[in-house]
Amino acid sequence: MRMISEEQVRHVASLARLGLTEEEVREMGGQLDAILDSIEKIRELDLADTPPTANPLNLSNVLRPDEPRPELPKEEALAPAPDPVDDLFAVPRID
Repeated sequence: MRMISEEQVRHVASLARLGLTEEEVREMGGQLDAILDSIEKIRELDLADTPPTANPLNLSNVLRPDEPRPELPKEEALAPAPDPVDDLFAVPRID
């Protein structure tokens, strides 16, 4: 039984600004149904005595130390830019 309609998939795709083909709408609908089905299975479990966990692994601050480095020269930073304007990155306007 489908939990999410193709129209709902199209609506969510529109909100996310995704252009999906009809085949992708059907495929995405199946994937979203599987996700919702998994959530329903979890809701059926008795988790009253289970403490909430954000991460099952006991890790903290696994990032490298933040160390200052010399700044990147402007020319080197702009080298991969397709069309820099006035020594700045040029990006398309978002309406």
